[in-house]
Order: sequence, then structure tokens, then C-alpha cells
Amino acid sequence: MFDAVIIAAEEGAPTNPLIPAVYDIVWSAVVFIIILGFFWKLVLPKVQKLLDDRAAAIEGNIAKADEAQKQAEAALEQYNAQLAEARQEAGRIREQARVEGQTILAELKEQATVEAARVTASAQAQIEAERQAVVVSLRAEVGTLALDLASGVIGETLNDDAKATAVVDRFLADLEASEKAAK
Repeated sequence: MFDAVIIAAEEGAPTNPLIPAVYDIVWSAVVFIIILGFFWKLVLPKVQKLLDDRAAAIEGNIAKADEAQKQAEAALEQYNAQLAEARQEAGRIREQARVEGQTILAELKEQATVEAARVTASAQAQIEAERQAVVVSLRAEVGTLALDLASGVIGETLNDDAKATAVVDRFLADLEASEKAAK
């Protein structure tokens, strides 16, 4: 550039060093248009394609994320529905178990009542049988004692079994009649 200033100073024409010469502007414009055409035809389409691919990838990822979110929401709704159904099922099972427990309890109470009635009846039958055995035993003992007593009072032995049995039966009948009258 100093050479141009020196040449211009030698020619004698006053020139401004900040304004380039016309031929520099023309050749610079030609080079600029060639470079601009090169970028316009080769570089810009590749950059545009790269940007379009990135935009498509981003949109695809957004679509995938939306789809995944919808699936997650559907899964959550399904989970909540299953949970509600499981709670209802648990409630039904608890209610059924409670009803079955009450049924079993009622059956056990009835069985216990029947068993108690059977034991009571058996005990009463056994008591009645023992009472009859005691009455027979006492009758025989009282009869023997009465005969011995009567023999001692009368002074003779009562060996006639029919007569002795009749006396004992009459004595016991009188004794039972006096007991009933006392009650």
C-alpha cells in the first residue's frame, strides 16, 4: 500500500489513501460475487439440510417424549384403576371373611348348645339311674333293718319272705306318704 501512495504522489494527483482505487473495488466485487455464489450453491444447502435434520430430530424427540408421557399417563390411570379394583376386592374379601366368621361362630354356638344339652341329658339320665339304684339298695337295707327291728319287737323271727316283703313295702309306702304330706 505504501507503493501506491508513493506512485500516486509521484503522479501528482491528490488521492485519499482511505478510498481505494476503482479497479480494486471492481475486482473485490467480482471475488465477493464468486464467493457468494459458491456459498449460495454449495455451502448454504448443506447447512440448510443440517439445520432441517436437526429440527426434524428435535421434533421427533418431542413427539417421542409426548408419546412416552401419554403412555405414562395411561399406565398411571391403569394402575390407579387396578389399585381401586384391588381395594374393592380386598373389601369384598374382608366382608366375606366377616360373614363366614359370624356363620362359623353361630355354628359353633349351636354345636356347643347341642353338646351342652346332650351332656345335661346324659348327666340327668345317669343321676336318675343312680337314684334308682340307691332307692333299690336303700329299700333292701331298710327292709332288712325293718325286719330285724320287727323281729326284736315281736320276739319272733319273720322268715316268711312274702309276709316280710309285704310288711317292708307297707312301711316304705307309709314313709313315702308321710314325706309327700310334709312337702
